[in-house]
Amino acid sequence: MALEPDMMERAHKGSALTVESAGYTSLLAGATGLIGRALLKQLIADSSISKITVLSRRPVAMEGLGRPSELAKVEVIVASLDDMALALEQVKADMVFCTLGTTIKIAKTKEAFRKVDYEYPLSLALFAERTDAALFSVVTAMGASTDSAFFYSRVKGELQEQLVKLSIPHIQVFQPSLLLGERSEARPGEALGAWVSKGLQYAMVGPLRKYRAIKGEAVAFAMRLAAFQALGAATSAEGGSAAAIQYYPSDKIAELAVHTTG
Repeated sequence: MALEPDMMERAHKGSALTVESAGYTSLLAGATGLIGRALLKQLIADSSISKITVLSRRPVAMEGLGRPSELAKVEVIVASLDDMALALEQVKADMVFCTLGTTIKIAKTKEAFRKVDYEYPLSLALFAERTDAALFSVVTAMGASTDSAFFYSRVKGELQEQLVKLSIPHIQVFQPSLLLGERSEARPGEALGAWVSKGLQYAMVGPLRKYRAIKGEAVAFAMRLAAFQALGAATSAEGGSAAAIQYYPSDKIAELAVHTTG
């Protein structure tokens, strides 16, 4: 889903990049997941993105993600995320997107979960800082907090706490509720929760709206649009001095994506 013309115009207004320039470059980690694959497809279709580097632990199936001419701008680096610094040694990007995530059931241990949901995203953020990326965008979760009684939410909160300390011009943290969409791996608990939430979401209004289940595709769209808005405003006269870190709870994600799962 490419940006609509009016959105594209707003996203690029005042940008340091000119019409004649090559366009934005991006790095994506997590491209085989629900949100990551949707985001990759959208970035491929976006003519203002000139190059996409994908860091993945396993090969990425490219079928159905775009035309051959569009896929030519994608470079996939298959490497262990433990070797991230070496794998990305020659990479630079304007935008760095992280959609990595797992569950304790899939990870098997708390230590393995923490590596995927805390250590790898933080390493990617440090890469963005070290290479002077303009933006770091990451998915955590609704309820992420270091004070949470739940290990899952606490780890997400610890990541958010570390991101605040970094010197990156724009940091965007997306905190979706239960996700809707087809995953590459089975998550029965999430699927049941999303099914129940979807059935109740017309009753979820006002303060409860943020608990509505949301499509992974909508989260991806919101991440991409927010990134363009941030970089477009960075050098515009009316850009102001926005906070370096912005949080997008599920209801704000749905608004940014222009549609909800209802």
